[in-house]
Amino acid sequence: MELIEFILHIDKYLEMFIQNYGIWVYAILFLIIFVETGVVIMPFLPGDSLLFAAGMFAAQYPDNLNIFILLIILLVAAILGDSTNYTIGREFGEKALKVKIFGRNFVKEEHINKTHDFYKKYGSKTIVIARFVPIVRTLAPFVAGIGRMNYGTFISFNIIGAVLWVIGITLAGYFLGNVQLIKDNFEKVVFGIIFLSVLPMVFAFVKEKYGSKKSN
Repeated sequence: MELIEFILHIDKYLEMFIQNYGIWVYAILFLIIFVETGVVIMPFLPGDSLLFAAGMFAAQYPDNLNIFILLIILLVAAILGDSTNYTIGREFGEKALKVKIFGRNFVKEEHINKTHDFYKKYGSKTIVIARFVPIVRTLAPFVAGIGRMNYGTFISFNIIGAVLWVIGITLAGYFLGNVQLIKDNFEKVVFGIIFLSVLPMVFAFVKEKYGSKKSN
């Protein structure tokens, strides 16, 4: 429940971080994005909503949160996170899949299968597309590492995906965050971001189900 509260009200927590920790807020934002993209067991951390909120507060508190420094730090965190996750998958992936904690798999099999389906459908472009899909975003580089995707190919799509994801959503928050309607309804904005993020998965599921029925 505390995690859900944190995600839905990330604006309040981030504003508190800015006021209480000053320049250290950059390190906090770097750490959250790095862990969310780089640690395969942390797909539930806020990603999209955090980027939007960070952009929003960069517009509101330009003296505390410089938009250019913010974008660079978030880009580095996203790129390094995916690269770390790829390395973990490449070096320890097969072993990690067999590890159990409290009787449950270290990495959920259904999440891995869902990510494999993305690779079947989109190939290497999955690294870019997955940036905008919760859970798959965290698992895609891990699965790429397990499958020993060529690192040159991986890092290219990693950088492209990070640029589109970080700059796109952060600047959306920067330019739209000061709109009073959005400021007053941030929780609904978070739900909207989550809905738009999972929409590709829903669309793919419906298309696959409808297509299989049609073929039968």
